[in-house]
Amino acid sequence: MTPPDQPSTWLDVPADHPFGIHTLPYGVFSTGADPARRVGVRIGDLVLDAGAVAAIGRDAGLVGDGPDLATAWLTPSLNAFLALGRPAWTVARQWLTEVLTDEVHRDGVSPHLHPLADVVLHLPVEVADYVDFYASEHHASNVGKIFRPDNAALPPNWKHLPIGYHGRSGTVVVSGTDVVRPTGQRKAPSDPAPVFGPSTRLDIEAELGYVVGGSTGLGSRVSVDEAGDHLFGVVILNDWSARDIQAWEYVPLGPFLGKSFATSVSAWVTPLDALSEARTALPGQTDPQILPYLQGDAFGLDIHLEVTLNGTVVSRPEHAAMYWSPAQMLAHLTVNGASIRNGDLFASGTISGPTRESRGSLLELTWNATEPLTLDDGTTRGFLEDGDTVTMTAWAPGPDGARIGVAEVTGTIIPAR
Repeated sequence: MTPPDQPSTWLDVPADHPFGIHTLPYGVFSTGADPARRVGVRIGDLVLDAGAVAAIGRDAGLVGDGPDLATAWLTPSLNAFLALGRPAWTVARQWLTEVLTDEVHRDGVSPHLHPLADVVLHLPVEVADYVDFYASEHHASNVGKIFRPDNAALPPNWKHLPIGYHGRSGTVVVSGTDVVRPTGQRKAPSDPAPVFGPSTRLDIEAELGYVVGGSTGLGSRVSVDEAGDHLFGVVILNDWSARDIQAWEYVPLGPFLGKSFATSVSAWVTPLDALSEARTALPGQTDPQILPYLQGDAFGLDIHLEVTLNGTVVSRPEHAAMYWSPAQMLAHLTVNGASIRNGDLFASGTISGPTRESRGSLLELTWNATEPLTLDDGTTRGFLEDGDTVTMTAWAPGPDGARIGVAEVTGTIIPAR
């Protein structure tokens, strides 16, 4: 039974549904009857046409003098809503909770609810800039042991700052989009010269992506304590990686073609406001002591991921094990005066834990293909083959035992062109 101080929806949504009243993620959808893309909110297995319902309230004078949510939500991305900033995000969530829990709104809202199976989901954000970080100590250590066995596992700067690189925003794709096997140069250590062709070591990286709003001016900074004003929500992010292309190109400037061909994200953005119960302390950052600009409200998130390959669970990474927090990543991203824009996206880097079962990439799970995985159908994998489908799901603890869903991201590898 739902406690009396917790809201319950008038919709027929099971109490244990990961996309119940405590979650309310945002996405962008269209329907066969109305192909216009607009903002939707998921409740159970239904999609609320948020802009249409907000317009009813606005035109009836029920919304008051607050932000014009209808105008922001009747657009083909979340960017206009992101531009309204944290106070508007809070008001919007309160209003959505009200219209989905107070029976008085049933008649007005019901016509604007669509079965999830009947809608088309689109990329929720027009991605402005995309940055990928490297925030898991376990992942960074594993990669160091694999590629630099005669040197220290972690580079000397790793515990002093969140390492990251700028990616390609134009190849961020929504869950369900097929991924074409990339082609490029590669050279194994034993090869006399590089060759050109499709990647033979195609990998995954299980990550969280953080969606940013509230733009800032060039030359300004966002502190760790201010980061919450700009962190709108999270998606699951699969940073597809061509390890053979990456290994040949990344010295000295870092990842380029080995990463830029596709990055898949969830169709639904789970608001940071839904994850208040998932906040957790970071691992100790005292040896070495981090610099003052990285100190403050640097919370972690207790989010549990699961990775399946062709239906076989191959990994269960734990985001709570991350060394650097999203607030610290955003603070470091802007400390040099780099501005942020509505729709910026930055990723955590591969989420890996101390056990094999919690490693978030095939590179680590198979130790660079020397220890192949056996799938439920009896086949083995070192890296991905054409036709393979990778799906990542996640959840976080919510109030009173509820589960907060982070929507899945899935993609299938198709042959190189």
